[in-house]
Amino acid sequence: MNKPDLCPACGATNDCTLADPRTVDRTCWCYSVSIDPAVLEALPAEQRDQSCLCPRCAQVLEQLQAKGLPIG
Repeated sequence: MNKPDLCPACGATNDCTLADPRTVDRTCWCYSVSIDPAVLEALPAEQRDQSCLCPRCAQVLEQLQAKGLPIG
């Protein structure tokens, strides 16, 4: 069962603001980074476009840190 607030790769919280009704009006962290398409393609087809990866699995921790954005 897909849970929109959990990373489909590792099951950890994905920090997606769109998955949380309390923060749905905020822009998600993923809009400010570039995720390598190969990372997304590595997911099984049934898990793609269902929920956000967490910053670690999306391999964008350094991008978020460089922008001064809060992470997990």
